[in-house]
Amino acid sequence: MNPAVPILLVDDDRNLREVTRVGLRRHGFAVAAVASAEAALEAAREGDFEVVVTDLKMPGMGGMELLRHLHGINPAIPVVVLTAYGSIETAVLAMRDGAFDFATKPVDLDALAITLWRAIEHRRLTTENARLRAVVRAHGGSPRLITASPAMLAVIDTIHQVADSDATVLITGESGTGKELVARDLHDTSGRAAGPFVVVNCVALPDELLESELFGHVKGAFTGALHDHPGRFRQADGGTLLLDEIGDMPHALQAKLLRVIESGEVDPVGGVAPVAVDVRLIAATNVNLEARVAAGGFREDLFYRLNVVPIHVPPLRERPEDIALLVDHFLEEMAGSDVTMDAAARQALLSYGWPGNVRELKNLCRRLALLTRGETIGLGDLPEAIRRGSAGGASPASVADVSKATTLPEMERAIVLQALEDHDWNRSAAARTLGIPRHVLLYRLQKYGITRPSGR
Repeated sequence: MNPAVPILLVDDDRNLREVTRVGLRRHGFAVAAVASAEAALEAAREGDFEVVVTDLKMPGMGGMELLRHLHGINPAIPVVVLTAYGSIETAVLAMRDGAFDFATKPVDLDALAITLWRAIEHRRLTTENARLRAVVRAHGGSPRLITASPAMLAVIDTIHQVADSDATVLITGESGTGKELVARDLHDTSGRAAGPFVVVNCVALPDELLESELFGHVKGAFTGALHDHPGRFRQADGGTLLLDEIGDMPHALQAKLLRVIESGEVDPVGGVAPVAVDVRLIAATNVNLEARVAAGGFREDLFYRLNVVPIHVPPLRERPEDIALLVDHFLEEMAGSDVTMDAAARQALLSYGWPGNVRELKNLCRRLALLTRGETIGLGDLPEAIRRGSAGGASPASVADVSKATTLPEMERAIVLQALEDHDWNRSAAARTLGIPRHVLLYRLQKYGITRPSGR
């Protein structure tokens, strides 16, 4: 049997305090009940509580002042405030001051219990994110590469190992995984950090202009060449040049690039003499260059010149540890620290495949920051394609396949769905089968965004 969760209840009304205490005990909480804010502060200094539930209107120190003192003692502790129907505006003010949520009197104990479980989950996620950020710092991660994934931490280790070398680096990975960020981190941690960082997308320019863009040209070299152009290699002199989408570079230019790598000199279009350059070259691609070499679409000798240090950036679906960290980072960056995401929405993001990788996640956060009303993003705020991956309206054949679950939350969700399916979505019967109280099942339904399919 799981131990009861310790919470602190503060209410000067003896009868209401006792009724709430007994009711919450039945919902799996170990309730320490006190009659005043002063007693609550003393208890909070001596004990370790997961949540504090406090009345707002009390003699002496009120709930608002208590809230501020509690966060001075422990900023991470969630506080749920109780208020009468006529004082909801005060409760909203309390939330602006840091309260997690509020409940109105007379208290619905089932609803209050669900709110408390949500508060505990929120605290757990906040603590876990702080721990993961500490892991990132311990591995020398930069603010640009936000990760707790072992695969990405290995990428950071490789960056630090080769940063001060001038060896060419080939960064591979799907579109949107952050290959340019890895290249920028390589530059910023190298001895060339004070020099320029220049990016050329090899598919952004027509083939006939790419040569001039890379290697430069002299005045009159071709129609429209009204003045000398140094080219990106010379612009990157003393720094780093990133050739993005290198796999799509025209075959004719590949030989000229190989010569630059081998000689350290560029031949401007129309020029009469080569020009020496001092550039650290990084290439990036989302295609399989080895397969392209085998098919004759990419020079083998150039591939080996570029692939001195290979770095592979894994797709977001293979590093779910990063999703919560990135969501918190993007939302804070775009909407400020007041906007958060609830547990059901977070679970939906974990269940989604992210074909567009980190770029797709960042664009989603930008959309949510602009369009979501209120300070909490819920499951209903997410696009349908993402909700579909976590909604309870999926077909019975696919909705509860425990064997396909790869994480503990996925397995828990699948088990809950299976129990509901077995009992024709009778929640009381499903809770008995699972061996948990009904209110805990209700909390799990809310946590995972599970709803009864239409027609069931």
